Amino acid sequence: MGGLAALAREAGHKVTGCDTGVYPPMSDQLRGLGIELIEGYGADQMALAPDVFVVGNVVSRARLPDGSPKYPLMEAILNSGQPYTSGPQWLSGHVLHHPTHHATGPRHVLAVAGTHGKTTTTAMLAWILECAGLQPGFLIGGVPLNFGVSARLGTGNAFVIEADEYDTAFFDKRSKFVHYRPRTAILNNLEFDHADIFDDLAAIERQFHHLVRTVPSQGRVVVNANEASLQRVLAQGCWSEQVPFGGTPDHGGFSARGEPGDFKVFRAGVAVARVQWDISGMHNQRNALAAMAAAEHVGVAPQVAAEALASFHNVKRRMEVRGVVQRKGGDITVYDDFAHHPTAIHTTVDGLRRQLNSAGKSDERILAIFEPRSNTMKLGAMTAQLPWSLAQADLAFCHAGGLDWDARAALAPMGERAQVADSLAHLLAQVSAAARPGDHLLCMSNGGFGGIHAKLLAALAQP
Repeated sequence: MGGLAALAREAGHKVTGCDTGVYPPMSDQLRGLGIELIEGYGADQMALAPDVFVVGNVVSRARLPDGSPKYPLMEAILNSGQPYTSGPQWLSGHVLHHPTHHATGPRHVLAVAGTHGKTTTTAMLAWILECAGLQPGFLIGGVPLNFGVSARLGTGNAFVIEADEYDTAFFDKRSKFVHYRPRTAILNNLEFDHADIFDDLAAIERQFHHLVRTVPSQGRVVVNANEASLQRVLAQGCWSEQVPFGGTPDHGGFSARGEPGDFKVFRAGVAVARVQWDISGMHNQRNALAAMAAAEHVGVAPQVAAEALASFHNVKRRMEVRGVVQRKGGDITVYDDFAHHPTAIHTTVDGLRRQLNSAGKSDERILAIFEPRSNTMKLGAMTAQLPWSLAQADLAFCHAGGLDWDARAALAPMGERAQVADSLAHLLAQVSAAARPGDHLLCMSNGGFGGIHAKLLAALAQP
């Protein structure tokens, strides 16, 4: 929604927005654009008298325990008959398929879908197209460091969008991505997630097939060759060119050979490029292959894409170093990462471990500090996977405040390597007591995490 606000502002509209507990980096970006942020959902905001209310999917018809509406503004909109729409619907009608917001001809929409890696892969793809001179528009669920903003209209015909499978709004339960009508679609991976709205993996696969149905016959579906769930999606029907990535070199698509930081790229078994960059993790190697395959569909050669990736600087809150505390015997580094699903946690920790090993620092410890904040994790749908996700961490610290399930029992298989805290203050005390010179403190959450990064840095800086 913050990205939508930025696009609307760039298009010349006056924009205001409301939410609760807005946190950086999006809050900083919106204020920098002159977009007023109003705390809460009070009905008094009707006095703003906008042309249209764009409603995010956090808004519902829920009631508080006393019977009053949780979102009074929404009730006032409905009662007064004022015009409203969803974010994806507004985006489709005013940006993606609007005739005046780009240079020539219709937009070529490139959509990046998947349980993991959407934000990073979307940022990679946008940067590749930028370096190739295509001047793309984009909407990314984070702030890519190469651009410094999460969204822009662009002056070229290409528009790159992070395509989320979560539902559109309380009045439109279709997945957001069915509104985007891409010509190029990346299906990065697919696991069970969003347990609050999907009953099982098959239900999510069905939504992904709805996306595939919207890709034209002259379009391209870039698909992870190693995901059985995505093969089931395509088995339901696909009417577009399919280009696999990540499998063996003989599968006809894009594959890689080498380490995550330095690897050769193969197209149908033929070496076509080499990527050398500072991004860690096998998952990012696969993300790069997907981005290169999508970029090829709009005329960007793999070698050009590889050269662009050499200058790619990732996204805020993706293994972002928030600070370093100098200690005798070795610095303590604090990282921020958006990982919140067990698989994402696993790949993030694995990426850092590989990075340390390749730098000759295999003896340095990783302290994984996380909060199960997503709707899926709050419901306890994946607690059994937590010990596996944290296997490569030397120590793990879980903020369990507000959970309805027993985090201590879930992490019991890790023994003394795992600690649980019911408050942020307790968590800070645990980590501060355990940290020692040379440690890497990896904080993982899809929220603000109570500003734990700055608090840890301040606590560790004390003599």
